[in-house]
Amino acid sequence: MNLIEMGPTQIIIVVAVVLVLAISIGSLLFSRKRRTQRLQAQFGSAEYNRTLKADGSRRHAESSLDKRAERVEGLHIRPLASADRSRFIESWARIQARFVDGPGGAVTEADQLLVDVMSTRGYPMSDFEQRAADISVDHPLVLDNYRAAHQGALRQTRGEASTEDLRKAMIHYRTLFDELVAEPEVAARA
Repeated sequence: MNLIEMGPTQIIIVVAVVLVLAISIGSLLFSRKRRTQRLQAQFGSAEYNRTLKADGSRRHAESSLDKRAERVEGLHIRPLASADRSRFIESWARIQARFVDGPGGAVTEADQLLVDVMSTRGYPMSDFEQRAADISVDHPLVLDNYRAAHQGALRQTRGEASTEDLRKAMIHYRTLFDELVAEPEVAARA
């Protein structure tokens, strides 16, 4: 059937079908773009790109990030009680003071203190990658710091870390520590 032999009703139907298809495709593309933008905003570009590289495809990476968010939403993450906050701040001050005389031990203690803070806040304490994934949902801006600090701690346990590596690890741990022990109003505003 060619266009000349078609009646006005058939032409309207063809145009309507083409329009519906075009709108559907446009809507799908717009929806995907918004999802990508939402995930990049929620997890930060660095974590979004790291996940994309690790998973190999945008669809799998975005699905993985959505699953992370759902997982953490199901956890009972809570702000620290005032007494816990004070105790952790005092512990951090002691660890920082010990850094001068024993930087390796201080980094190991800082790593353990962060695990304790996360546990008290309600994050499950499984392996590092799962902790990092959980932290990425609510604290994406400090996730790179946590990864870098953890790498420094691992180098320290293998005896491969320089004093400068340990100093950087402490700075990175401090950034995450400050974020996790912040007053709830301060954390919400950040």
